[in-house]
Amino acid sequence: MKSIFDAVSFQCSKIVTESYSTSFALATRMLAPSIRKDIYNIYGFVRFADEIVDSFHEYDKHVLFERFEQELQLSLSERISMNPILNAFQHTYHQYRIPEHLVQAFMKSMRMDLSKNIYHTEEEFREYIYGSADVVGLMCLRVFTQGNDERYESLKASAMALGSAFQKVNFLRDLKADYEYLNRSYFPNANLMELDEHTKQTIVQDIKADFAEGYKGISQLPNAARFGVYTAYKYYYKLLQKLQNTPSLEIKNSRIRVANYQKFGLLAQSYVNYKLKLV
Repeated sequence: MKSIFDAVSFQCSKIVTESYSTSFALATRMLAPSIRKDIYNIYGFVRFADEIVDSFHEYDKHVLFERFEQELQLSLSERISMNPILNAFQHTYHQYRIPEHLVQAFMKSMRMDLSKNIYHTEEEFREYIYGSADVVGLMCLRVFTQGNDERYESLKASAMALGSAFQKVNFLRDLKADYEYLNRSYFPNANLMELDEHTKQTIVQDIKADFAEGYKGISQLPNAARFGVYTAYKYYYKLLQKLQNTPSLEIKNSRIRVANYQKFGLLAQSYVNYKLKLV
């Protein structure tokens, strides 16, 4: 029965989420059970595409990506895939009517990672961020708004800004790994060798502006999604604060983290704020 295969596929996406990102998995567990699996399904899809371009250096990434993209298109048109991650994603894609152009924009940015290493202009960077982060926020928003097109449209700007903020925090945190292992420099005019305090603070202020715009929409989210999204917001904002207070030299030589005890402290604080209707 396909229902059994679908259940296995959903479980695979959950395992992928919990294996690759404990922080995102923690935030997802704060969502209502009715939408939790669909966020796992989206994460599993974007994680696998990202994994192809970021890892598997001993394989032909172009071939793997082409194959993955072909299987993706077939899964969306046929509503089934023997790749359980794609099978799970196509279920969410159709259930919540995720626009195809969001998926295409995401895959375009992932393809850019196969050949483009440096982003020289704000326009190039903005295009990449839109495809790699903003549209993921919009995919999740389709789930959060449960097919309510009016609410989706009203919250698009905030969802995109929050996606941008999360991605830029990741870029700043992973500056060393991106430069040393992937030979990438995402921020225009800033790389591992050039990052100084002034440049870092300029980047931090830009991310804070994204967070401010993203925060505006959190209080307007349905109850099923609000606490989980707020938890993710609190975690990434805490990570940004740590990066802001870390000397640029240290960021260039290590990976800044939020300790587990701090994550659970943030979770407790988020819950109190949520229950007191402070968000």
